[in-house]
Amino acid sequence: MRVNANSPLFNLAEALAFSALVALYIWRLQAPYKYSWLVFPVWLVAGFLLHRDTPKTVGCRTDNLWAATKQAAWFFVPCILVVCAVGILLGGLHRWAEHLLVPKRFFGYMSFCLLQQVALNSYSTNRLLAATKSPARASLISGTIFGALHWPNPVLVPITWIGGTVMSWLFARERNILPLTVFQAILGALVSWAFPVAWHHGMRVGPGFYSFYR
Repeated sequence: MRVNANSPLFNLAEALAFSALVALYIWRLQAPYKYSWLVFPVWLVAGFLLHRDTPKTVGCRTDNLWAATKQAAWFFVPCILVVCAVGILLGGLHRWAEHLLVPKRFFGYMSFCLLQQVALNSYSTNRLLAATKSPARASLISGTIFGALHWPNPVLVPITWIGGTVMSWLFARERNILPLTVFQAILGALVSWAFPVAWHHGMRVGPGFYSFYR
């Protein structure tokens, strides 16, 4: 039986299967199987080749960089201001914003955000767009999955649900992950500073949230 990689059902199954694999890694595989993360680049590359994706379709492009940046700024700049205000109200002026002010930590975190954008948008949102034919539905599904993968962190779950949904919608409009990566890194670093570590446990998710020791 020949599989039609362009069918909505196949694209939906592919996106959900990848998300399930990420959840399995977070909750079961990462501790006992040190190199289990290698399945992700293999899966992603295979998926991109199967669907004949290009740098333009996965959002690694510069031809629309200014337009995509302006579009993303309408969402991220107000969010950044709100998080800064929350941080001040929660005593953030007495905390060291390590993720933001230490270049090695910030750029390391931004590299992680780039990987998240590839998984969230270049792969999952693209598959969901092909499955649903609706940017609104694809973005909502993608954002909900993104938020769920940050369980049980009480700070990150609502933030990543909203942020993931909006980032997927922005990607569907402009197909560019570069400004999304930079803005996500800035906002994430600010969230780490703004909320007490006792709330977000060092931004950990899955079992690591429960095993966090300051």
